[in-house]
Amino acid sequence: MSLPTWIAPARTALVIVDMQVDFAAPQGLSAQWGMDLTAVPGALAAADRLAAAAREVGAPVIFVGLFTTPESDSEVWHERGRRRGHDPQESPALCRADAPGSDFFGPQPQADEMVFRKTRYSPFWDTDIAARLRVMGVDTLVLAGLTTECCIDSTARDAFNHDFHVFIPVDACAAYEAELHEASLRTLDLNTAILTDTDSVVAAWSSAS
Repeated sequence: MSLPTWIAPARTALVIVDMQVDFAAPQGLSAQWGMDLTAVPGALAAADRLAAAAREVGAPVIFVGLFTTPESDSEVWHERGRRRGHDPQESPALCRADAPGSDFFGPQPQADEMVFRKTRYSPFWDTDIAARLRVMGVDTLVLAGLTTECCIDSTARDAFNHDFHVFIPVDACAAYEAELHEASLRTLDLNTAILTDTDSVVAAWSSAS
């Protein structure tokens, strides 16, 4: 079998994870906290290419974002921060629902595309994404987004544990540290996902049209 067969549009969804202001934009909280966003613009551009290619061949494009509220911030979540030396309740919270930081940045969902609002690292934890994908006849996911070692990693592992085939275009995701990006990809390649790149996915989908 070949990549075009494995990720045929009839069975595959592109899932864009956490490409939001607080993670990806110069004015977002991650940038304000000193994170290095050097690798982010390239990942945003690659995800945009993937979205255009998926739409061209009729593969679903699905957006996943972090949308937090005070109620979704569990005590364990806060206590971990305190044990690491800072009090999360005294600093701004990432991606507050209905605040500018949670807005999608880069690729944007179209009116008919599904958006899943999660409160943890993976949408498989607290949304019905798995059931919705199966209703659509999807058994394969192409993942793009931020960050490689956190929400891409968690989403890929959970998707695989829910018996979805997982492909990750390595240039369509990014981390704030190159070493974390590379190490996470190696681990995912060993255990959970098949690594590819945007050019290969676009070519595979183009050959299917």
